[in-house]
Amino acid sequence: MSHRSGATGIVLAGGAASRFGSDKLAATFGGRPILQHALASTAAVCDEIILVVGQGPAPSLEMPAVPLHVIHDAEPFAGPRAGLLAGASAASHPLAVVVGADMPWLKPAFLELLLERLDADHRGAAAAILCGVLQPLPCAVRVAAAREVAERPHGSLLALLEQLGVAPLPELEWRAVDPAGESLQDVDRPEDLAGPVDLPARGWLAT
Repeated sequence: MSHRSGATGIVLAGGAASRFGSDKLAATFGGRPILQHALASTAAVCDEIILVVGQGPAPSLEMPAVPLHVIHDAEPFAGPRAGLLAGASAASHPLAVVVGADMPWLKPAFLELLLERLDADHRGAAAAILCGVLQPLPCAVRVAAAREVAERPHGSLLALLEQLGVAPLPELEWRAVDPAGESLQDVDRPEDLAGPVDLPARGWLAT
């Protein structure tokens, strides 16, 4: 898949990883650190990547195929909402796809669908629906809309997306490129490295 012109990738890497017990982004999955998988998938559909990290030193990285800029959260462990807004403040393009750095199973085609859904809609964000429930990550946002609410960094990411107005990506569409829903899964504990699970598809044809 070629890079999408005019999109920024925002990779959120500022979490405390308290449930994992160590630096989970450096943990190896498929022969590479977890973080490298998220960067590679995002680089496949974006022209630049903004990596938002905590207040410590930036991680050691294998550079992706597109320009990478590392920025720090203004406040340690302020959550994904604050990380998204920090990333949007540094983005060069009007649209951004936002992913967790702990999501090694992201499908570039899934991210592309989010960007296409947002691009075709007037609302400020796009996110996938799973069994009727909005999934906050990965998502896509209009950078200008995110910057308008940047003075309110606290709160949940889901509340931010609802504030921006969400164009839903139905399961019927995203299951076509990611049947098991791997792009919606992250690594919270060491046992998660065993691999993704098949997310339930109950009711998805009606979404």
